[in-house]
Amino acid sequence: MEFRAVGKQFPGGAQAVRDFSLTIPAMHTTVLVGSSGSGKTTLLRMINRMVEPTAGSILIDGVDIHDRPAVALRRSIGYVMQNSGLLPHLTVQDNIATVPVLTGTPRRAARARARELMHTVGLDDALATRYPNQLSGGQQQRVGVARGLAGDPNILLMDEPFGAVDPIVRDELQQELLRIQRDVRKTIVFVTHDIDEAFLLGDQVVILETGAQIAQLGTPDEIIESPASEFVSNFIGADRGRRALSLRKTPHGTVVVDGRGRAQGALVDDPTVAT
Repeated sequence: MEFRAVGKQFPGGAQAVRDFSLTIPAMHTTVLVGSSGSGKTTLLRMINRMVEPTAGSILIDGVDIHDRPAVALRRSIGYVMQNSGLLPHLTVQDNIATVPVLTGTPRRAARARARELMHTVGLDDALATRYPNQLSGGQQQRVGVARGLAGDPNILLMDEPFGAVDPIVRDELQQELLRIQRDVRKTIVFVTHDIDEAFLLGDQVVILETGAQIAQLGTPDEIIESPASEFVSNFIGADRGRRALSLRKTPHGTVVVDGRGRAQGALVDDPTVAT
Protein backbone atom coordinates (compact mmCIF):
# COMPACT_ATOMS: atom_id res chain seq x y z
CA MET A 1 0.00 0.00 0.00
CA GLU A 2 1.30 3.45 -0.88
CA PHE A 3 0.32 7.00 0.00
CA ARG A 4 1.54 9.50 -2.60
CA ALA A 5 1.52 13.18 -1.57
CA VAL A 6 -1.87 12.74 0.09
CA GLY A 7 -3.69 15.74 1.54
CA LYS A 8 -7.03 16.29 3.25
CA GLN A 9 -8.63 19.68 3.79
CA PHE A 10 -12.02 19.67 5.48
CA PRO A 11 -14.76 22.24 4.77
CA GLY A 12 -13.93 25.42 6.59
CA GLY A 13 -10.24 25.20 5.78
CA ALA A 14 -8.91 22.76 8.40
CA GLN A 15 -5.91 20.95 6.90
CA ALA A 16 -5.89 17.54 8.59
CA VAL A 17 -3.24 15.99 6.31
CA ARG A 18 -0.51 17.79 4.34
CA ASP A 19 1.56 16.13 1.61
CA PHE A 20 1.72 12.70 3.27
CA SER A 21 3.73 9.95 1.57
CA LEU A 22 4.35 6.48 2.99
CA THR A 23 4.81 2.89 1.83
CA ILE A 24 3.15 0.26 4.03
CA PRO A 25 4.72 -3.19 3.62
CA ALA A 26 2.53 -6.23 3.07
CA MET A 27 1.90 -8.76 5.87
CA HIS A 28 3.35 -6.48 8.55
CA THR A 29 1.81 -4.25 11.20
CA THR A 30 2.28 -0.52 10.66
CA VAL A 31 1.24 1.67 13.59
CA LEU A 32 0.30 5.32 13.15
CA VAL A 33 0.80 7.04 16.51
CA GLY A 34 0.35 10.65 17.52
CA SER A 35 -1.58 13.01 19.73
CA SER A 36 -5.19 14.01 19.09
CA GLY A 37 -5.40 16.11 15.93
CA SER A 38 -2.29 14.62 14.31
CA GLY A 39 -4.33 13.20 11.41
CA LYS A 40 -3.79 9.51 12.14
CA THR A 41 -7.47 8.48 12.04
CA THR A 42 -8.05 10.57 8.92
CA LEU A 43 -5.21 8.69 7.21
CA LEU A 44 -6.69 5.35 8.23
CA ARG A 45 -10.19 6.23 7.04
CA MET A 46 -8.86 7.40 3.68
CA ILE A 47 -7.63 3.86 2.95
CA ASN A 48 -11.19 2.51 2.69
CA ARG A 49 -12.61 5.79 1.36
CA MET A 50 -14.65 6.60 4.43
CA VAL A 51 -12.81 9.91 4.07
CA GLU A 52 -11.88 11.11 0.59
CA PRO A 53 -8.50 12.82 0.11
CA THR A 54 -8.45 16.26 -1.45
CA ALA A 55 -4.97 15.76 -2.92
CA GLY A 56 -2.67 12.93 -3.93
CA SER A 57 -3.47 9.24 -4.32
CA ILE A 58 -3.52 5.97 -2.39
CA LEU A 59 -2.57 2.75 -4.17
CA ILE A 60 -3.17 -0.85 -3.11
CA ASP A 61 -1.17 -3.41 -5.09
CA GLY A 62 -0.41 -0.65 -7.58
CA VAL A 63 -4.08 0.23 -8.21
CA ASP A 64 -5.50 3.62 -7.23
CA ILE A 65 -8.33 3.05 -4.75
CA HIS A 66 -10.45 5.58 -6.67
CA ASP A 67 -10.53 3.16 -9.58
CA ARG A 68 -12.62 0.82 -7.43
CA PRO A 69 -16.23 1.32 -6.24
CA ALA A 70 -16.20 2.55 -2.64
CA VAL A 71 -18.57 -0.11 -1.30
CA ALA A 72 -16.66 -2.98 -2.91
CA LEU A 73 -13.40 -1.55 -1.59
CA ARG A 74 -14.74 -1.34 1.96
CA ARG A 75 -16.02 -4.90 1.88
CA SER A 76 -12.56 -6.12 0.81
CA ILE A 77 -10.82 -4.41 3.75
CA GLY A 78 -11.30 -5.42 7.38
CA TYR A 79 -12.13 -2.60 9.78
CA VAL A 80 -12.05 -2.70 13.59
CA MET A 81 -13.02 0.39 15.55
CA GLN A 82 -13.06 1.55 19.14
CA ASN A 83 -16.14 0.37 21.08
CA SER A 84 -16.40 -2.52 18.58
CA GLY A 85 -19.28 -0.94 16.57
CA LEU A 86 -21.33 -4.14 16.73
CA LEU A 87 -24.91 -4.21 15.45
CA PRO A 88 -27.02 -4.52 18.63
CA HIS A 89 -29.89 -6.45 17.00
CA LEU A 90 -27.63 -9.24 15.67
CA THR A 91 -26.14 -12.16 17.58
CA VAL A 92 -22.39 -12.59 17.89
CA GLN A 93 -22.22 -15.09 15.02
CA ASP A 94 -24.35 -12.91 12.75
CA ASN A 95 -22.30 -9.80 13.56
CA ILE A 96 -19.18 -11.68 12.50
CA ALA A 97 -20.90 -13.06 9.40
CA THR A 98 -22.11 -9.63 8.18
CA VAL A 99 -19.53 -9.02 5.42
CA PRO A 100 -19.48 -12.58 4.02
CA VAL A 101 -23.30 -12.52 3.77
CA LEU A 102 -23.21 -9.13 2.04
CA THR A 103 -20.70 -10.45 -0.50
CA GLY A 104 -22.80 -13.48 -1.37
CA THR A 105 -21.75 -16.26 1.03
CA PRO A 106 -24.73 -18.43 2.06
CA ARG A 107 -25.79 -17.66 5.63
CA ARG A 108 -25.12 -21.21 6.87
CA ALA A 109 -21.56 -21.14 5.54
CA ALA A 110 -21.01 -17.60 6.87
CA ARG A 111 -22.13 -18.67 10.33
CA ALA A 112 -19.81 -21.68 10.23
CA ARG A 113 -16.94 -19.36 9.32
CA ALA A 114 -17.99 -17.03 12.16
CA ARG A 115 -17.66 -19.86 14.66
CA GLU A 116 -14.18 -20.69 13.33
CA LEU A 117 -13.18 -17.07 13.82
CA MET A 118 -14.59 -17.08 17.34
CA HIS A 119 -11.99 -19.75 18.15
CA THR A 120 -9.31 -17.67 16.41
CA VAL A 121 -9.95 -14.66 18.68
CA GLY A 122 -10.43 -16.71 21.83
CA LEU A 123 -14.24 -16.67 22.22
CA ASP A 124 -16.25 -19.60 23.54
CA ASP A 125 -18.84 -21.27 21.29
CA ALA A 126 -21.50 -20.58 23.91
CA LEU A 127 -21.35 -16.87 23.06
CA ALA A 128 -22.38 -17.39 19.42
CA THR A 129 -26.09 -16.76 20.00
CA ARG A 130 -25.70 -13.94 22.50
CA TYR A 131 -26.21 -10.27 21.70
CA PRO A 132 -23.59 -7.52 22.13
CA ASN A 133 -25.22 -6.14 25.30
CA GLN A 134 -24.72 -9.56 26.91
CA LEU A 135 -20.95 -9.41 26.45
CA SER A 136 -18.15 -7.75 28.39
CA GLY A 137 -16.19 -4.93 26.75
CA GLY A 138 -13.28 -7.25 26.04
CA GLN A 139 -15.54 -9.86 24.47
CA GLN A 140 -17.15 -7.22 22.26
CA GLN A 141 -13.73 -6.12 21.01
CA ARG A 142 -12.82 -9.73 20.20
CA VAL A 143 -16.04 -10.00 18.19
CA GLY A 144 -15.05 -6.79 16.40
CA VAL A 145 -11.68 -8.29 15.47
CA ALA A 146 -13.36 -11.50 14.25
CA ARG A 147 -15.78 -9.47 12.13
CA GLY A 148 -12.86 -7.58 10.63
CA LEU A 149 -11.27 -10.90 9.61
CA ALA A 150 -14.47 -12.54 8.40
CA GLY A 151 -14.10 -11.60 4.73
CA ASP A 152 -10.51 -12.91 4.76
CA PRO A 153 -9.15 -9.47 3.78
CA ASN A 154 -5.53 -8.86 2.94
CA ILE A 155 -5.73 -5.53 4.80
CA LEU A 156 -7.04 -4.95 8.32
CA LEU A 157 -7.57 -1.39 9.58
CA MET A 158 -7.71 -0.91 13.37
CA ASP A 159 -8.73 2.46 14.80
CA GLU A 160 -7.77 2.57 18.50
CA PRO A 161 -9.57 -0.76 18.96
CA PHE A 162 -8.46 -1.35 22.55
CA GLY A 163 -8.78 2.20 23.88
CA ALA A 164 -12.10 1.70 25.68
CA VAL A 165 -11.24 -1.35 27.81
CA ASP A 166 -9.45 -1.59 31.15
CA PRO A 167 -5.65 -2.08 31.25
CA ILE A 168 -5.78 -5.81 32.05
CA VAL A 169 -8.18 -6.59 29.20
CA ARG A 170 -6.21 -4.29 26.91
CA ASP A 171 -3.05 -6.26 27.57
CA GLU A 172 -4.90 -9.52 26.84
CA LEU A 173 -6.23 -8.14 23.54
CA GLN A 174 -2.81 -6.86 22.51
CA GLN A 175 -1.27 -10.27 23.11
CA GLU A 176 -4.14 -11.91 21.23
CA LEU A 177 -3.56 -9.62 18.25
CA LEU A 178 0.15 -10.51 18.21
CA ARG A 179 -0.78 -14.20 18.21
CA ILE A 180 -3.36 -13.76 15.44
CA GLN A 181 -0.91 -11.84 13.28
CA ARG A 182 1.67 -14.60 13.66
CA ASP A 183 -0.96 -17.06 12.45
CA VAL A 184 -2.71 -15.18 9.62
CA ARG A 185 -0.13 -12.56 8.44
CA LYS A 186 -2.35 -9.66 7.37
CA THR A 187 -1.31 -6.16 6.36
CA ILE A 188 -2.44 -4.30 9.48
CA VAL A 189 -2.66 -0.53 9.81
CA PHE A 190 -3.19 0.27 13.49
CA VAL A 191 -3.96 3.70 14.96
CA THR A 192 -3.23 4.60 18.57
CA HIS A 193 -2.18 7.53 20.75
CA ASP A 194 -0.33 5.16 23.13
CA ILE A 195 3.37 4.90 22.31
CA ASP A 196 3.83 1.76 24.42
CA GLU A 197 1.07 0.04 22.45
CA ALA A 198 2.69 1.22 19.21
CA PHE A 199 6.07 -0.21 20.18
CA LEU A 200 4.53 -3.50 21.31
CA LEU A 201 2.44 -4.14 18.19
CA GLY A 202 4.25 -2.38 15.36
CA ASP A 203 6.78 -3.82 12.96
CA GLN A 204 6.90 -0.28 11.55
CA VAL A 205 5.96 2.74 13.68
CA VAL A 206 5.09 6.14 12.23
CA ILE A 207 5.15 9.01 14.74
CA LEU A 208 3.02 11.89 13.51
CA GLU A 209 2.96 15.59 14.28
CA THR A 210 0.11 17.98 13.45
CA GLY A 211 -1.09 17.69 9.86
CA ALA A 212 0.12 14.07 9.63
CA GLN A 213 3.71 15.22 9.24
CA ILE A 214 6.06 12.28 9.83
CA ALA A 215 8.31 13.05 12.78
CA GLN A 216 10.00 9.65 12.57
CA LEU A 217 9.50 6.34 10.80
CA GLY A 218 11.21 3.13 11.85
CA THR A 219 11.13 -0.02 13.92
CA PRO A 220 10.54 0.36 17.66
CA ASP A 221 14.22 -0.39 18.31
CA GLU A 222 15.39 2.24 15.81
CA ILE A 223 13.17 4.93 17.31
CA ILE A 224 14.07 4.15 20.92
CA GLU A 225 17.78 3.94 20.18
CA SER A 226 17.94 7.09 18.06
CA PRO A 227 15.05 9.58 18.33
CA ALA A 228 15.08 11.85 15.27
CA SER A 229 14.21 15.06 17.12
CA GLU A 230 13.41 16.60 20.48
CA PHE A 231 9.72 16.17 19.65
CA VAL A 232 10.17 12.41 19.19
CA SER A 233 12.34 12.12 22.28
CA ASN A 234 9.67 13.85 24.36
CA PHE A 235 6.83 11.90 22.75
CA ILE A 236 8.36 8.50 23.50
CA GLY A 237 9.58 9.57 26.95
CA ALA A 238 13.19 8.74 26.17
CA ASP A 239 14.52 10.66 29.17
CA ARG A 240 11.91 9.69 31.75
CA GLY A 241 9.77 6.88 33.07
CA ARG A 242 10.30 3.26 32.06
CA ARG A 243 12.62 4.05 29.16
CA ALA A 244 15.14 6.10 31.17
CA LEU A 245 17.10 3.11 32.42
CA SER A 246 20.27 3.25 34.47
CA LEU A 247 22.35 0.97 36.67
CA ARG A 248 22.46 1.12 40.46
CA LYS A 249 24.92 -0.68 42.69
CA THR A 250 23.45 -2.42 45.74
CA PRO A 251 25.01 -4.59 48.48
CA HIS A 252 23.72 -7.61 46.59
CA GLY A 253 24.80 -6.65 43.07
CA THR A 254 23.74 -4.31 40.24
CA VAL A 255 20.11 -3.59 39.38
CA VAL A 256 18.50 -1.77 36.48
CA VAL A 257 16.24 1.12 37.56
CA ASP A 258 13.86 3.30 35.56
CA GLY A 259 13.50 7.08 35.56
CA ARG A 260 11.42 6.90 38.73
CA GLY A 261 14.11 4.94 40.55
CA ARG A 262 12.15 1.69 40.58
CA ALA A 263 13.96 -1.60 40.01
CA GLN A 264 13.23 -3.20 36.63
CA GLY A 265 15.65 -6.11 36.75
CA ALA A 266 19.08 -7.31 37.81
CA LEU A 267 22.28 -7.84 35.87
CA VAL A 268 23.22 -11.51 35.68
CA ASP A 269 26.73 -12.72 35.02
CA ASP A 270 26.75 -14.87 31.89
CA PRO A 271 30.00 -16.77 31.25
CA THR A 272 29.01 -17.22 27.58
CA VAL A 273 29.09 -13.45 26.96
CA ALA A 274 32.49 -11.87 26.26
CA THR A 275 33.33 -8.76 28.27
